[in-house]
Amino acid sequence: MFGPACRHRVLAAAWLALLPLPAHAQDVPPPPADDGLDPDAPLADLPGIGVDWPDLAKAPVDDAADAAAGAQVGAEVRYDYALAGIDGVGSPLLLQRFNAASTLRANRGDPANAAQIDRRAREDSTLLQELLRAEGYYDARVATRVEPRGQTLAVTLEVEPGALYRFNQVTLAGVEAAGDKSAALTRAFDLAPEAPVNSDAVAAAEERLRATVGEQGFAFGRVGESEIVVDRASRTATLTLPVEPGSERRFGRIRMDQVRVFGPRHVQEIARFTPGQPYSASALVDLRRALVQTGLVSSARVEPVDGSTPGTVDVAVDLEPAPPRTIAGELGYGTGEGARAEVSWTHRNLFPPEGALTVRGVLGTREQLGAITFRRNNYRGRDRVLTIQTAVAHTERDAYEADTVQLSGTLERQTNIFFQKAWTWSLGAELVATDERDVIVSTGAPRRRTYFIGALPTSLTYDGSDDLLNPTRGFRLGGRISPELSLVGTAFGYTRTQLDASAYHPVSSSVVLAGRVRLGTILGAPRDAVAPSRRFYAGGGASVRGYGYQSIGPRDPNNDPIGGRSLTEFALEARVRAFGNFGIVPFLDGGNIYTDALPRFSGFRYGAGLGFRYYSNFGPIRFDVGTPLNPQRGDSRIAVSVSLGQAF
Repeated sequence: MFGPACRHRVLAAAWLALLPLPAHAQDVPPPPADDGLDPDAPLADLPGIGVDWPDLAKAPVDDAADAAAGAQVGAEVRYDYALAGIDGVGSPLLLQRFNAASTLRANRGDPANAAQIDRRAREDSTLLQELLRAEGYYDARVATRVEPRGQTLAVTLEVEPGALYRFNQVTLAGVEAAGDKSAALTRAFDLAPEAPVNSDAVAAAEERLRATVGEQGFAFGRVGESEIVVDRASRTATLTLPVEPGSERRFGRIRMDQVRVFGPRHVQEIARFTPGQPYSASALVDLRRALVQTGLVSSARVEPVDGSTPGTVDVAVDLEPAPPRTIAGELGYGTGEGARAEVSWTHRNLFPPEGALTVRGVLGTREQLGAITFRRNNYRGRDRVLTIQTAVAHTERDAYEADTVQLSGTLERQTNIFFQKAWTWSLGAELVATDERDVIVSTGAPRRRTYFIGALPTSLTYDGSDDLLNPTRGFRLGGRISPELSLVGTAFGYTRTQLDASAYHPVSSSVVLAGRVRLGTILGAPRDAVAPSRRFYAGGGASVRGYGYQSIGPRDPNNDPIGGRSLTEFALEARVRAFGNFGIVPFLDGGNIYTDALPRFSGFRYGAGLGFRYYSNFGPIRFDVGTPLNPQRGDSRIAVSVSLGQAF
């Protein structure tokens, strides 16, 4: 009998013999004389061999080389491919990896000749066998089959996965040296006998073990490489992994050979560990990230070294400084706020450690400001910020006009997109001298008063959401209270209080429902006694969308807002991820300002509209267009707001 290669040659020879010869400019010999043979008669059997001539019309084409016998030499055709016998075999990563590396898939839309298709099919067959072995199918076989299908070829990779090999023995050699921590290390490896011989599972187990060694206090522990021995007769394997945990250590001191940004004392303030605590590798990773996030460090090296005290590990830190100065500018326009240009200069480490000085100026049609701000990040602890600011401003609003001098200071615990925190707080103090012009509500006559105000604003916020700029689940709850003493002719006191709550619920993978509520009140003084700049207002992109900035609420005889002593707002929206990085957000907002001290839930002004979102890698960019549903006299029919992050 013929072998496969010989059979291919017979097929090809028979096929070539039947091809019409191409025309050439040459002499054509006369036809042979009639010898009485019938050209349509079947061929006689090959003598002495016992093999029939192949029937090209019926012969199966069972691999890529055979497919060449059904097409013209060098002709290019399109093809498609499929995998057979792979259902339920291996993990989802098997098909993902095959699709990512498949030669047939990468070139599926391009015409190819038989030789190219044959080569691609064989490459993918080898690839699939390697992937199956990585899943634990060491006896897997993959055959290729190519069949004509209309004007194209169909390539099939037929898989016979065979038996799934499993571990019959797993040994962590040396883990007993970890003492009472050996059980924790063994649990972390979590690869027991009878587990499939899967390379991904083995790699993941090794990484878990390495991480756990560092988390259990073994600063210089080592985990070697797994040695796997496969027994094909029993379809099992043994795994041996060497472990050298070393001795447990505690944190010592911070070491810095060069002090180029700030010194070891400030690094210790940033760190989430203190000397004497058990060593943890993740604490060093966290410290490295926090040092870079200061903005003063371009790169940071944080490594454990032998401690100066037995049983300790010191932390060697080396910092590469980043440019400390920043110049920033901003142009903008807002309804009710007018055009606005801002420029600032900042030196982020003028007063080490992390003592920044910012000089800022604002020039606008309705606002002018000059301010100097001192800010110290990581002040006596991680993410604590001390801010001292002095500012001189002239502000024009529909409700009032003010010339203000302010001195303020704040100590706060902040959250950020890199280290989002559940609890944040702030403690502050303000001294304000402000000359403000408004009107007498009963007559509309202009008036001017000078206020001297002292305030102690305090806030506390809980953030149970999953993302700072683009939350999709959870809730937030925050409160702010500010006792204030005001002197305008006579001294009197009052307290401003505000509560904010928001919640987020995913309806599907592309739709999130979000809602918020805001309540505010001023207790202890009538509205007219409180400086216009300290009253509550509503309306605008961060309040009730569809209305102008501060335009909602009671108005004076000139139809200008006058603010109030209490506030109620709500907002509802559906955040729909429409396509790619773009989304749409239909919304409904409502709220009002009241003269009474307690907020009410009546007389709401409603705004509705449609927002657009572009989800960038640093957060969503918001563009909202709204309209008032029950406007007051003078309200614009359209209001637009743009910002970074969701509306709430």
